[in-house]
Amino acid sequence: MRSGGTTSTLRRWSVIPLRIIVGYGFLAHGYAKVMNGPDHFAATLHALGVPGSQLMAWATIGFELLGGLAILIGAWIPLVSVPLAVILLVAAITVHLPYGFSSIKLRAVTAAGPQFGPPGYETNLLYLAALVTLAVEGSGPFALDALLARNDGTAGRKDA
Repeated sequence: MRSGGTTSTLRRWSVIPLRIIVGYGFLAHGYAKVMNGPDHFAATLHALGVPGSQLMAWATIGFELLGGLAILIGAWIPLVSVPLAVILLVAAITVHLPYGFSSIKLRAVTAAGPQFGPPGYETNLLYLAALVTLAVEGSGPFALDALLARNDGTAGRKDA
C-alpha cells in the first residue's frame, strides 16, 4: 500500500510524460507543415472545403507550434488546450472519420517494408484525452506555470 503522500507525489509527476509527448507531437506536426510548405497545407484545407484556407493554415501552424511549446514547458495549458482541441476535432471529423477508429491499419508487408492504410481518429482522441488531463490536473513539476505562480505568491495552487 502506498501512503497518501507517495500517491500524491506520483500523481503530480504523472503529467510530465503527457506534457513531453503531447507538446513534442504538436511541435512536430506544426514543423512538418512549415517544412512541407504552408501553401501546400492551405491547398489541402481548401480541398477539404475549409473557408479561409490560407488564414486557417497559418493559424493551425501557429497554434501547433506555440501551443506545443506551451504544453512542453507547462505554460497556460488550459488556455492553449482549447484551440488545440478544436484543431484535433476538425482533423478527426474532416480527415480521419471516414477511416474508422484505428490509427494503424497494416495492409501488407513488402520488400520495401510495411504498408499502412489511412489512419483513423484514434490518435486524435488520445491527444484530446491528454489535453483534458493536463488542463484538469495541472502542468505538474518543472512547469513555467508553477514558476510564475511562485513568483506571484500563489504557490498554494495544485500545479504550483
